[in-house]
Amino acid sequence: MVTVDPALNTIQHRKLTKRAIFWRVIFVTIGAVLMAVALELFLIPNNILDGGITGISIIISYLTDWRVGFILFVLNLPFVYLGYKQIGKTFAIATLYGIFILSLTSVLLHNAYVVTDDLLLDTVFGGIILGTGVGIVIRAGGSLDGTEVLSILMSQKLPFSVGEVVMFFNFFIFATAGFIFSWDRAMYSIITYYIASKVIDLVVEGFNESKSAWIISEKAEEIGISIMARLGRGVTYLKGEGAFTGNDKAVIFCVITRLEESKLKSIVDEYDPAAFLAIGNISEVRGGRTRKKRIH
Repeated sequence: MVTVDPALNTIQHRKLTKRAIFWRVIFVTIGAVLMAVALELFLIPNNILDGGITGISIIISYLTDWRVGFILFVLNLPFVYLGYKQIGKTFAIATLYGIFILSLTSVLLHNAYVVTDDLLLDTVFGGIILGTGVGIVIRAGGSLDGTEVLSILMSQKLPFSVGEVVMFFNFFIFATAGFIFSWDRAMYSIITYYIASKVIDLVVEGFNESKSAWIISEKAEEIGISIMARLGRGVTYLKGEGAFTGNDKAVIFCVITRLEESKLKSIVDEYDPAAFLAIGNISEVRGGRTRKKRIH
Protein backbone atom coordinates (compact mmCIF):
# COMPACT_ATOMS: atom_id res chain seq x y z
CA MET A 1 0.00 0.00 0.00
CA VAL A 2 1.35 3.41 -1.01
CA THR A 3 1.10 6.16 1.60
CA VAL A 4 1.24 9.86 0.81
CA ASP A 5 2.90 12.29 3.16
CA PRO A 6 0.22 14.79 4.31
CA ALA A 7 2.89 17.50 4.19
CA LEU A 8 2.90 17.24 0.39
CA ASN A 9 -0.60 18.71 0.29
CA THR A 10 0.67 21.89 1.92
CA ILE A 11 3.43 22.52 -0.62
CA GLN A 12 2.71 25.65 -2.63
CA HIS A 13 4.27 26.85 -5.86
CA ARG A 14 6.67 29.73 -5.35
CA LYS A 15 5.32 33.05 -6.51
CA LEU A 16 7.15 34.74 -9.35
CA THR A 17 9.23 37.75 -8.44
CA LYS A 18 8.28 41.15 -9.82
CA ARG A 19 11.36 41.05 -12.05
CA ALA A 20 10.35 37.66 -13.47
CA ILE A 21 6.79 38.85 -14.07
CA PHE A 22 8.09 42.00 -15.80
CA TRP A 23 10.27 40.06 -18.23
CA ARG A 24 7.57 37.47 -18.87
CA VAL A 25 5.14 40.25 -19.82
CA ILE A 26 7.74 41.84 -22.10
CA PHE A 27 8.56 38.60 -23.93
CA VAL A 28 4.93 37.51 -24.29
CA THR A 29 4.08 40.95 -25.67
CA ILE A 30 6.94 40.85 -28.20
CA GLY A 31 6.03 37.32 -29.30
CA ALA A 32 2.33 38.11 -29.70
CA VAL A 33 3.05 41.28 -31.70
CA LEU A 34 5.43 39.39 -34.01
CA MET A 35 2.80 36.75 -34.70
CA ALA A 36 0.20 39.43 -35.47
CA VAL A 37 2.65 41.12 -37.87
CA ALA A 38 3.25 37.80 -39.65
CA LEU A 39 -0.47 37.18 -40.00
CA GLU A 40 -1.68 40.62 -41.07
CA LEU A 41 1.27 41.80 -43.19
CA PHE A 42 2.30 38.53 -44.85
CA LEU A 43 -0.12 35.61 -44.60
CA ILE A 44 -3.75 36.73 -44.39
CA PRO A 45 -3.66 39.19 -47.35
CA ASN A 46 -2.49 36.29 -49.55
CA ASN A 47 -4.85 33.65 -48.09
CA ILE A 48 -1.97 31.67 -46.59
CA LEU A 49 -2.73 29.79 -43.38
CA ASP A 50 -0.95 28.58 -40.31
CA GLY A 51 -2.10 25.43 -38.53
CA GLY A 52 -4.33 25.05 -35.49
CA ILE A 53 -6.79 27.63 -34.20
CA THR A 54 -5.03 30.33 -36.24
CA GLY A 55 -5.77 28.51 -39.50
CA ILE A 56 -9.40 27.93 -38.51
CA SER A 57 -9.74 31.62 -37.63
CA ILE A 58 -8.40 32.72 -41.01
CA ILE A 59 -10.88 30.45 -42.82
CA ILE A 60 -13.83 31.70 -40.73
CA SER A 61 -12.74 35.30 -41.29
CA TYR A 62 -12.65 34.73 -45.06
CA LEU A 63 -16.15 33.24 -45.04
CA THR A 64 -17.77 35.76 -42.67
CA ASP A 65 -15.70 38.97 -43.04
CA TRP A 66 -15.18 39.04 -39.28
CA ARG A 67 -11.79 40.22 -38.05
CA VAL A 68 -9.28 37.43 -37.49
CA GLY A 69 -8.21 38.97 -34.17
CA PHE A 70 -11.72 38.73 -32.74
CA ILE A 71 -12.18 35.13 -33.90
CA LEU A 72 -8.77 34.13 -32.51
CA PHE A 73 -9.64 35.48 -29.09
CA VAL A 74 -13.06 33.79 -28.92
CA LEU A 75 -11.91 30.38 -30.19
CA ASN A 76 -8.93 30.24 -27.84
CA LEU A 77 -10.86 31.03 -24.65
CA PRO A 78 -12.03 27.42 -24.01
CA PHE A 79 -8.46 26.19 -24.41
CA VAL A 80 -7.18 28.78 -21.95
CA TYR A 81 -9.57 27.27 -19.40
CA LEU A 82 -8.32 23.76 -20.24
CA GLY A 83 -4.76 24.99 -19.84
CA TYR A 84 -5.63 26.40 -16.43
CA LYS A 85 -7.07 23.04 -15.34
CA GLN A 86 -4.35 20.81 -16.77
CA ILE A 87 -1.15 22.89 -16.69
CA GLY A 88 -1.63 25.66 -14.16
CA LYS A 89 -2.64 29.20 -13.35
CA THR A 90 0.61 30.85 -14.46
CA PHE A 91 0.43 29.22 -17.88
CA ALA A 92 -3.23 30.20 -18.30
CA ILE A 93 -2.58 33.84 -17.38
CA ALA A 94 0.41 34.11 -19.73
CA THR A 95 -1.60 32.48 -22.52
CA LEU A 96 -4.66 34.67 -22.01
CA TYR A 97 -2.52 37.82 -22.01
CA GLY A 98 -0.63 36.67 -25.12
CA ILE A 99 -3.83 35.89 -27.01
CA PHE A 100 -5.28 39.27 -26.00
CA ILE A 101 -2.21 41.13 -27.31
CA LEU A 102 -2.23 38.99 -30.47
CA SER A 103 -5.91 39.72 -31.12
CA LEU A 104 -5.62 43.43 -30.38
CA THR A 105 -2.52 43.87 -32.57
CA SER A 106 -4.15 41.86 -35.35
CA VAL A 107 -7.19 44.17 -35.34
CA LEU A 108 -4.99 47.29 -35.34
CA LEU A 109 -2.90 46.00 -38.25
CA HIS A 110 -5.86 44.78 -40.30
CA ASN A 111 -5.64 47.63 -42.82
CA ALA A 112 -1.87 48.04 -42.62
CA TYR A 113 0.38 48.23 -45.68
CA VAL A 114 1.17 44.79 -47.09
CA VAL A 115 4.92 44.28 -47.32
CA THR A 116 5.01 42.24 -50.55
CA ASP A 117 2.71 40.44 -52.97
CA ASP A 118 5.29 37.77 -53.79
CA LEU A 119 3.81 34.51 -52.50
CA LEU A 120 7.17 32.85 -51.90
CA LEU A 121 8.49 35.80 -49.87
CA ASP A 122 5.22 35.97 -47.92
CA THR A 123 5.43 32.25 -47.18
CA VAL A 124 9.06 32.25 -46.07
CA PHE A 125 9.20 35.49 -44.08
CA GLY A 126 5.70 35.04 -42.70
CA GLY A 127 6.70 31.61 -41.39
CA ILE A 128 9.96 32.90 -39.92
CA ILE A 129 8.36 35.84 -38.12
CA LEU A 130 5.41 33.76 -36.92
CA GLY A 131 7.67 30.97 -35.64
CA THR A 132 9.88 33.49 -33.85
CA GLY A 133 6.89 35.05 -32.11
CA VAL A 134 5.37 31.74 -31.04
CA GLY A 135 8.75 30.45 -29.85
CA ILE A 136 9.35 33.52 -27.69
CA VAL A 137 5.94 33.11 -26.03
CA ILE A 138 6.53 29.40 -25.38
CA ARG A 139 9.92 30.17 -23.78
CA ALA A 140 8.15 32.75 -21.61
CA GLY A 141 5.74 30.09 -20.35
CA GLY A 142 2.65 30.73 -22.46
CA SER A 143 0.99 29.74 -25.72
CA LEU A 144 -0.77 31.49 -28.61
CA ASP A 145 -2.76 28.55 -29.95
CA GLY A 146 -5.04 26.22 -28.03
CA THR A 147 -4.56 23.24 -30.34
CA GLU A 148 -1.53 22.02 -28.40
CA VAL A 149 -3.47 22.02 -25.12
CA LEU A 150 -6.30 20.02 -26.70
CA SER A 151 -3.79 17.64 -28.27
CA ILE A 152 -2.17 16.98 -24.88
CA LEU A 153 -5.56 16.06 -23.41
CA MET A 154 -6.52 13.85 -26.37
CA SER A 155 -3.15 12.07 -26.40
CA GLN A 156 -3.80 10.97 -22.82
CA LYS A 157 -6.93 9.08 -23.91
CA LEU A 158 -5.91 8.01 -27.42
CA PRO A 159 -3.01 5.83 -28.62
CA PHE A 160 -1.41 8.79 -30.42
CA SER A 161 1.32 11.26 -29.53
CA VAL A 162 0.74 15.01 -29.18
CA GLY A 163 2.48 15.63 -32.50
CA GLU A 164 0.32 13.07 -34.28
CA VAL A 165 -2.88 14.63 -32.94
CA VAL A 166 -1.71 18.10 -34.04
CA MET A 167 -0.91 16.81 -37.52
CA PHE A 168 -4.34 15.16 -37.68
CA PHE A 169 -6.04 18.51 -37.02
CA ASN A 170 -3.82 20.38 -39.44
CA PHE A 171 -4.42 17.87 -42.22
CA PHE A 172 -8.12 18.77 -42.25
CA ILE A 173 -7.37 22.48 -41.88
CA PHE A 174 -5.05 22.55 -44.89
CA ALA A 175 -7.39 20.32 -46.91
CA THR A 176 -10.25 22.73 -46.18
CA ALA A 177 -8.03 25.63 -47.28
CA GLY A 178 -7.49 23.84 -50.58
CA PHE A 179 -11.24 23.73 -51.27
CA ILE A 180 -11.98 27.27 -50.04
CA PHE A 181 -8.98 29.19 -51.40
CA SER A 182 -7.00 27.09 -53.88
CA TRP A 183 -4.68 24.11 -53.73
CA ASP A 184 -1.62 26.23 -54.38
CA ARG A 185 -2.53 28.34 -51.32
CA ALA A 186 -2.91 25.15 -49.30
CA MET A 187 0.57 24.03 -50.37
CA TYR A 188 2.05 27.44 -49.55
CA SER A 189 0.35 27.14 -46.15
CA ILE A 190 2.02 23.79 -45.51
CA ILE A 191 5.40 25.36 -46.33
CA THR A 192 4.67 28.23 -43.93
CA TYR A 193 3.67 25.79 -41.19
CA TYR A 194 6.85 23.75 -41.70
CA ILE A 195 9.10 26.83 -41.59
CA ALA A 196 7.31 28.18 -38.52
CA SER A 197 7.62 24.84 -36.68
CA LYS A 198 11.37 24.69 -37.34
CA VAL A 199 11.88 28.29 -36.20
CA ILE A 200 9.85 27.57 -33.05
CA ASP A 201 12.18 24.66 -32.23
CA LEU A 202 15.19 26.88 -32.87
CA VAL A 203 13.92 29.65 -30.59
CA VAL A 204 12.76 27.32 -27.82
CA GLU A 205 15.81 25.02 -27.81
CA GLY A 206 18.38 27.66 -28.73
CA PHE A 207 21.04 27.80 -31.41
CA ASN A 208 23.58 25.90 -29.36
CA GLU A 209 21.85 22.52 -29.18
CA SER A 210 23.11 20.37 -26.31
CA LYS A 211 23.63 16.62 -26.26
CA SER A 212 24.14 14.18 -23.43
CA ALA A 213 26.84 11.53 -23.67
CA TRP A 214 27.02 8.29 -21.65
CA ILE A 215 30.24 6.27 -21.87
CA ILE A 216 30.94 2.89 -20.26
CA SER A 217 34.55 1.85 -20.50
CA GLU A 218 37.36 0.09 -18.66
CA LYS A 219 39.42 3.23 -19.29
CA ALA A 220 36.85 5.70 -18.00
CA GLU A 221 39.38 7.77 -16.09
CA GLU A 222 41.65 8.32 -19.11
CA ILE A 223 38.68 9.18 -21.33
CA GLY A 224 37.27 11.59 -18.73
CA ILE A 225 40.59 13.40 -18.32
CA SER A 226 40.94 13.69 -22.10
CA ILE A 227 37.41 15.12 -22.45
CA MET A 228 38.15 17.77 -19.84
CA ALA A 229 41.51 18.65 -21.39
CA ARG A 230 40.63 18.52 -25.09
CA LEU A 231 36.95 19.58 -25.07
CA GLY A 232 36.94 21.76 -21.98
CA ARG A 233 33.86 19.97 -20.68
CA GLY A 234 33.20 18.78 -17.16
CA VAL A 235 32.48 15.09 -16.65
CA THR A 236 30.76 13.09 -13.93
CA TYR A 237 31.86 9.57 -12.95
CA LEU A 238 29.08 7.19 -11.99
CA LYS A 239 29.22 3.65 -10.63
CA GLY A 240 27.25 0.99 -12.48
CA GLU A 241 26.82 -2.76 -12.37
CA GLY A 242 26.49 -5.10 -15.36
CA ALA A 243 23.19 -6.95 -15.25
CA PHE A 244 24.59 -10.12 -16.84
CA THR A 245 28.06 -10.28 -15.30
CA GLY A 246 27.46 -8.45 -12.04
CA ASN A 247 30.79 -6.68 -12.53
CA ASP A 248 31.29 -3.07 -11.51
CA LYS A 249 31.20 -0.61 -14.40
CA ALA A 250 32.60 2.93 -14.58
CA VAL A 251 30.18 5.29 -16.34
CA ILE A 252 31.00 8.78 -17.65
CA PHE A 253 28.31 11.39 -18.15
CA CYS A 254 28.92 14.74 -19.86
CA VAL A 255 27.10 17.43 -21.83
CA ILE A 256 28.44 18.59 -25.19
CA THR A 257 27.23 20.51 -28.25
CA ARG A 258 26.49 18.85 -31.58
CA LEU A 259 29.68 20.42 -32.99
CA GLU A 260 31.73 18.58 -30.37
CA GLU A 261 30.10 15.19 -31.02
CA SER A 262 32.62 14.07 -33.63
CA LYS A 263 35.57 15.05 -31.41
CA LEU A 264 34.09 13.14 -28.47
CA LYS A 265 33.75 10.00 -30.58
CA SER A 266 37.37 10.22 -31.70
CA ILE A 267 38.51 10.59 -28.07
CA VAL A 268 36.57 7.49 -27.01
CA ASP A 269 37.81 5.45 -29.98
CA GLU A 270 41.37 6.51 -29.25
CA TYR A 271 41.35 5.08 -25.72
CA ASP A 272 38.79 2.27 -25.97
CA PRO A 273 37.31 1.30 -29.37
CA ALA A 274 35.08 -1.25 -27.60
CA ALA A 275 33.58 1.31 -25.19
CA PHE A 276 29.82 1.71 -24.98
CA LEU A 277 28.80 5.21 -26.15
CA ALA A 278 25.28 6.64 -26.20
CA ILE A 279 24.54 10.21 -27.33
CA GLY A 280 21.14 11.87 -27.13
CA ASN A 281 19.58 15.29 -27.61
CA ILE A 282 18.78 17.54 -24.64
CA SER A 283 16.09 20.19 -24.88
CA GLU A 284 17.46 22.27 -22.00
CA VAL A 285 20.48 22.39 -19.68
CA ARG A 286 20.53 24.26 -16.38
CA GLY A 287 22.82 24.44 -13.40
CA GLY A 288 25.92 22.38 -12.77
CA ARG A 289 29.31 22.95 -14.37
CA THR A 290 28.21 22.67 -17.99
CA ARG A 291 29.89 25.88 -19.17
CA LYS A 292 32.77 25.17 -21.52
CA LYS A 293 36.23 25.82 -20.09
CA ARG A 294 39.06 27.30 -22.10
CA ILE A 295 41.34 24.75 -23.73
CA HIS A 296 44.82 25.38 -25.09
